[in-house]
Amino acid sequence: MLSSSSTSVKNLPLKRRLCFLLKLVCFVSSVLIFCEFLIYYVVIFQCQWPDVKGGAHMSEKETSASVLKAIILADTHLLGEIKGHWLDKLRREWQMERSFQTALWLLQPDIVFILGDVFDEGKWSSPQAWADDVRRFRKMFKCPVSTELVVIVGNHDIGFHYEMTAYKVNRFEKVFNFTSGKLLTRKGINFVLVNSVAMEGDGCAVCRTSEAKLVALSHKLNCSQQKPNHSNKGCSHVEKLPASEPILLQHYPLYRKSDAECTGEDSAPPEEKKIPFKEKYDVLSQEASQKLLWWFQPRLILSGHTHSACEVLHAGKVPEISVPSFSWRNRNNPSFIMGSITPTDFSLQKCFLPFESRVFTIYCAAGALLVILVLAHVQLLTPPFYFAQRLISKHKAV
Repeated sequence: MLSSSSTSVKNLPLKRRLCFLLKLVCFVSSVLIFCEFLIYYVVIFQCQWPDVKGGAHMSEKETSASVLKAIILADTHLLGEIKGHWLDKLRREWQMERSFQTALWLLQPDIVFILGDVFDEGKWSSPQAWADDVRRFRKMFKCPVSTELVVIVGNHDIGFHYEMTAYKVNRFEKVFNFTSGKLLTRKGINFVLVNSVAMEGDGCAVCRTSEAKLVALSHKLNCSQQKPNHSNKGCSHVEKLPASEPILLQHYPLYRKSDAECTGEDSAPPEEKKIPFKEKYDVLSQEASQKLLWWFQPRLILSGHTHSACEVLHAGKVPEISVPSFSWRNRNNPSFIMGSITPTDFSLQKCFLPFESRVFTIYCAAGALLVILVLAHVQLLTPPFYFAQRLISKHKAV
C-alpha cells in the first residue's frame, strides 16, 4: 500500500506538485494573516463610540469640540526577565500591540488611560530590565500626536505597599509623568489621578506626600464647584478650575466585600465571586475609600487590579467601573472601555477583543483541513466521493 502510494507521488508531474505546494503556502499564509492581523480589524471594527446625552442633537463639529473620546484599559502586565518566557512574551505582546494599534487606527480616540500594572515585574526590575520593559512598552503602545496617553501606577509597577520605595515611585513618575494627586483637565473635564498603592493610611513618607497632594487638589476642586458642604473660606486666592465634577482614575478599586454582585460575561468566574476581598490588597480600605469619596465627590470612578469586570454603586450614587485585564494571559476575553465624556455627562461602552479560544479553534480547524488535503493529494486518503462510488460498485457486484 505504502510503496504504491510513494510511487504515485513520484510519478506526479512536477508542475502539479509545485502548484499544490503553492496552494498550501497560500492557505497557511492566509490563516496566519487572518489570525494574527486581520482578526483584530474584524472584531474592533464592530465597536462604536457611545452617544452621550445631547450628542444626538449636536452637529458633528459641536460634538467633536465638546465630547472627549477616551479609551480606558488596565493590567497589561508586560512580562519581565524573571518570570516571562520568551515565547509567552512574544505572543502576548504581539496580541496587545496589534489590538491597541488597531483600536487607535479605527477609533481615533482623543486620550487613552491605562489604569496601572503596566508591567508585571516593575516591583523587582533592575535598572537594565526596567529600561528594556519601558522600551517595549513604548513600542507597543505608541500613540499618534493626536492621541494623548496617560498611565496610572499599579502595585506591579512599584510593588505593594510593603515593597514600595521612593526610588520605584520616582522611576515610574519620571517615565510616565505621573504624580498622585495630579489633575488632568481636558475639554473642561477634570480627571484626578490617584496612586492607590499609597493610600495605606499608615503615615509612610510616600503616603503622606500623596495624601497631601490629594487634599490640596480636593480644596481647589471644591472651591471651583462651590460645594455647600465645604467652607468657602480661603477660596479667594485659589486657582479656579472647571466646575465639572471629577472622574477618579486609580488602580485599586474602592472597598467592596467581594465580586458577588458583579455580572457580565467578563466578570469573575463563579467560584471566585464569593471569595472575600482583603483590604489594602484586593481593594482599598474602607477608610481610604471614604476619604476619596468625601474629598472629591466624583461622578465616576475607573479602576483595574481585579482583572475582571464589575460595576458598583457607592453611596447609592457614585458608579465605579472595574476594567478587566487587557492581556490574554489573564483572561480569554480581554476588553477595553470606550467613553464619550462631557463636562456634565458620560456614556461608556465595552469593546471586546478577539477571544483567544476562537483563534485556537480556527488554527485547529485549518490544521485538520491541511492534513486532509495533504493525505488526499498523496492518495493516502481516498476522497469521500470515490470511496462512496467504490462501495456502490462492490454492492452491485455482489
